[in-house]
Amino acid sequence: MLYAFENCTLDTDRRELRRDSALIAVEPQVFDLLEYLVRHRERVVSRDDLIASVWGGRIVSESALSTRINAVRSAIGDDGESQRFIRTLPRKGFRFVGEAREVEIEAEQPRARRATASPLGAIAAVAPRVELGTEVPAFALPNKPSIAILPFQNMSGDLEQDYFCDGVVEEVITGLSRIKWLFVIARNSSFIYKGRAVDVKQVGRELGVRYVLEGSVRRAGNRVRIACQLTEAHTGAHLWAERYDRPLDDIFALQDEVTLAVIGAIEPSLRSAEIDRVKRRRPESLDAYDLLLRALSADMVMPEGAAKALPFLERALELQPDYARAHGHLALCHHTLYLRGGLYEENHRAAIQHAHAAIANGQDDSTALTLAGFVMGMDEHDRAAASQAFETALALSPSSAFTYLIGSAVLGWGGEAERAIDWAERALRLSPFDSWIFFPCHGLVLGHFSLGAYLDATAAARKAIQFNPEFSMSYMLLAASLVKVGRLEEAKAAAARVLELQPSYRFGKHFRGVDCAPALAASLSEALRAAGLPE
Repeated sequence: MLYAFENCTLDTDRRELRRDSALIAVEPQVFDLLEYLVRHRERVVSRDDLIASVWGGRIVSESALSTRINAVRSAIGDDGESQRFIRTLPRKGFRFVGEAREVEIEAEQPRARRATASPLGAIAAVAPRVELGTEVPAFALPNKPSIAILPFQNMSGDLEQDYFCDGVVEEVITGLSRIKWLFVIARNSSFIYKGRAVDVKQVGRELGVRYVLEGSVRRAGNRVRIACQLTEAHTGAHLWAERYDRPLDDIFALQDEVTLAVIGAIEPSLRSAEIDRVKRRRPESLDAYDLLLRALSADMVMPEGAAKALPFLERALELQPDYARAHGHLALCHHTLYLRGGLYEENHRAAIQHAHAAIANGQDDSTALTLAGFVMGMDEHDRAAASQAFETALALSPSSAFTYLIGSAVLGWGGEAERAIDWAERALRLSPFDSWIFFPCHGLVLGHFSLGAYLDATAAARKAIQFNPEFSMSYMLLAASLVKVGRLEEAKAAAARVLELQPSYRFGKHFRGVDCAPALAASLSEALRAAGLPE
């Protein structure tokens, strides 16, 4: 069944949610929750109804349910304040109040993604219907071994332990990403399969990889058991499987063991130096690591998410002051609070301070270096230090989509147009479903804008908005690009949306804050004045 409401379509057969024709990546549980609310839109559904249908009657905390409801609202362009689609009725439950209509779907013919010259097109474009049985891959296989690590199944019976399972997988992904010869799909793209029974052949086609790693985690008391298997995606043949049963205080050694075993299964003749590259220094305190994982559940590029993550990260540093990744994420949080929360000097100083601490303590941590480089480039205005941090991060982890993703925006603001476009396209290839994909979209906008390719800049800005409709900077970039292509009324509407999302926004202060290249700042400023944004 296909449900249509406002600018959204919900295809329950293909389990696809689209908004403005763009495919929206949502977790399976979030999809199930939305489907249940839409199907039962004629009545109020209680908390017990949702738990029975979506969670199979398992124990679910109020915070877990609230998190999923908020995720549904975000996916369809709603929020807890306006409640345009999903209304909360205190002590009663929830109701879908949008005007949804049911559309019958034609006889089943599989849709296939079409490989395009543009990575943006590869993400959202869907090819015309093809003959039954025809399969078109989303991406061509890279010319080196490639792997996707799927989210491990949580076997603990406690939904609150999902963050722990996700952390285990993230560490395996990070370790594998350090191997120069291996192409690794980023976490945020492989996690679109979370909670779904998947066909590894389909995963291989959709992500363009040769190998798929699956697994499960069972945590009980002070022990953890991890079972995983490596499969060749094209044939479905199992190449390797193993089970690990360890004390929880040995979890980091366990993660290394899993990572090394996967490498050995793919390439038995690996030189020991390549295997050693996987290893990295880990936080000594499991409590600090646990706090970091909790902080990562917040959206740190939004002020409210940054404020939520701060206490977890600060507590992690109290336990382990030299924890590089905690410093890196704190730097990002303070950057967000500085740039989007009022340009307060204390946030500016804290962002730079934690960036330097991440560099000092994280020379073996690609993520920490990337976060530090971002803040050094954007807040400290030290492009040379930012570039060095990014290059070191890529030397450690050549498949790091995160470095290309974040770095493309820094390069774009710095006026390095062609390099910004190159890095953005690399990020889109390595992590086509990343929740932070608006960052490389911004890199594309700024790169194309600097080169005078304003139509391409406009298209990339629209894509950024599709992936994060609440991020004011995307509308600012769209407004400037629309002015350049002569669509002044549309530009003014985009500018008005900037001020709705961020009333204090002034483009002159913003460009000085991010150290925008002078020529780019002048061109953007001219366009934004015409669009009606205050300076």
